[in-house]
Amino acid sequence: MANEKELLVPSDMYLKSGIHIGTKFKTRYMERFIYKTRPDGLSVLNLQRIDERIKVAVQFLSQFAPDDILIISRRENGWKPLRKLNETTGINVVAGRYPPGMLTNPALEIYRESKVVMVTDAWPDRNAILDANQVGVPVVALCDTNNQSNNIDLVIPCNNKGRKSLGLLFFIMAREYLKATGKIKTDAEFKATAEDFTDE
Repeated sequence: MANEKELLVPSDMYLKSGIHIGTKFKTRYMERFIYKTRPDGLSVLNLQRIDERIKVAVQFLSQFAPDDILIISRRENGWKPLRKLNETTGINVVAGRYPPGMLTNPALEIYRESKVVMVTDAWPDRNAILDANQVGVPVVALCDTNNQSNNIDLVIPCNNKGRKSLGLLFFIMAREYLKATGKIKTDAEFKATAEDFTDE
């Protein structure tokens, strides 16, 4: 197990959220992030790799202003965490269906000139990924054990379906983004809690 000091949150917080619990199906690409397969057939992701990838993603995203980032979640369990992330960081979000042409058609009122796109699940959010690829915008994606990774520049392995795991992940991302961009200096300055990012 990783040294607690090096993790973004204590390992028991990660474990309670189920962020490491994958699905019964695993793709070849996601195998390298899998720690083991349980007797019931569920794949378990490596916590240390999850933590490492969140750090890499935050470092990458912190190069961009909030207005240049767009995070999308068609999956309902991601809506509350995304709205809270938007409230705490100012990063643009789409909680719900991605509107076609948002990244590609300047004639539309909803058009956004984003510099980086992040999605909570490469499958339901695939139209956003295709649009981002079309305009040459890098894509960060949360990927479970059953996801493919085509057209994705940076993968964050995690349980991208669970309410608690998505809440915890976006709580960490919001806090670390604010630290990386110099808006806050310590964890204690971040007033929101992981529960604030999780639906009641």
